[in-house]
Amino acid sequence: MKNPMDRKLEQRLSQRAVAIGRQGEVSAFGELLDLLKSSSANARRLSASALGKLAWMGVDQAAAVAALAPVARRDPHTQTRQYAIKALKAYGAASKDCLPDLCDMAANPSEKDYIRRDAAAAATFIEEALQVAASEAVHRCQRCAMSVSSDEYARSHQSFQRVFCDRCFDEVFLERRNFETQVELNKTIEARDGTVVQSEGERRIAEWLTTHGLTYRYDAKYRIIGEFQIRPDFYLPELDVYIEYWGLDTPQYKMSMYKKQTLYQQEGKRLISVYPVDLPRLPALLAAKLRLFGYAIDIDARSEVSRKRNAQ
Repeated sequence: MKNPMDRKLEQRLSQRAVAIGRQGEVSAFGELLDLLKSSSANARRLSASALGKLAWMGVDQAAAVAALAPVARRDPHTQTRQYAIKALKAYGAASKDCLPDLCDMAANPSEKDYIRRDAAAAATFIEEALQVAASEAVHRCQRCAMSVSSDEYARSHQSFQRVFCDRCFDEVFLERRNFETQVELNKTIEARDGTVVQSEGERRIAEWLTTHGLTYRYDAKYRIIGEFQIRPDFYLPELDVYIEYWGLDTPQYKMSMYKKQTLYQQEGKRLISVYPVDLPRLPALLAAKLRLFGYAIDIDARSEVSRKRNAQ
């Protein structure tokens, strides 16, 4: 589908984005955020580039990263994604919450070579920026508020992406280990591809994904927001889509479910929620939800997935 925007208007918007970047026009920061939503791929690409040039000129870094992240993940124009990735790199430590997505892009064989290359470079730069920031900061334990040493910080951050003193680290580590042990003990149902899951609903989802040739990660740790780690039931790296099967109905489980759903929403992640009541119509539900994200699924397919992005 051709871009519906008038050619002269598209040219004017593109030139404006270039001018803002070249002149370092910080006062036009909001204008760039608007241009990043343009129907013109060229205007989006050039506004992403300009946002990268303004990174260290006093603009709202959090707002810039929040606007660039979804563009980097799934803009229909590949070069626009590339420019957004480069811009996220320019924001350094402020782009820390984008690290999981960037690492996934870098490792995804279905991505263009230049996307994988630039995503890897951005992730490396952001990680280095975070290390520098950490070495200069005074950190306190998030449980007891005591100051922590650099060794304590490194140990806890590597394990949990959170800051704990050694005493609290040991307590949290024991709690986490007990939780993970219980999760593994609950995995007793084997899907056809050999993945061992926790429920009949998860088995049916896993087998539907396998039948349609969709690569997935099951119950993998995945950092979604800086201070939280989550374990999505299914993550589809080629589609950047999450699937959660909400199979229980206890008050504690529901509180955890609502918190997790809020995290997905806050970070702009694409989530498909499946409940026990949905299982009788699971194939149609999953196909319809993926279609909303721009992927067409042949629900009658036995071994191949027929998927296509929305026309650019």
